[in-house]
Amino acid sequence: MKVFTQSVNFNADNELIEFVETKVSTLTKFHDKIVNAEIFLKVQNTSDKENKITEIKINIPGSELIVKRETKTFEEGVNAAVDNLKRQLKRSKEKQRDAQIS
Repeated sequence: MKVFTQSVNFNADNELIEFVETKVSTLTKFHDKIVNAEIFLKVQNTSDKENKITEIKINIPGSELIVKRETKTFEEGVNAAVDNLKRQLKRSKEKQRDAQIS
């Protein structure tokens, strides 16, 4: 699976990019046909503490899953988004299996 990471309005350090890519690559355990993942890390210029936006888009044959989280830290956002994507990928895989059986 290819992983593309983009940081918007700031320069992400290598540690953060490695953390994100490692977390996202664990999703291959839940769905073996993931084509690629696009991760967008954005900082909003607001006085709000939760100004870090993490958006992850996963492409699988036939559909695309998108999760967006607004949190205090990117690590928090990535963890929440990856957990949500795990559930979505499991559901997608179950639907595929059900469709093949019937």
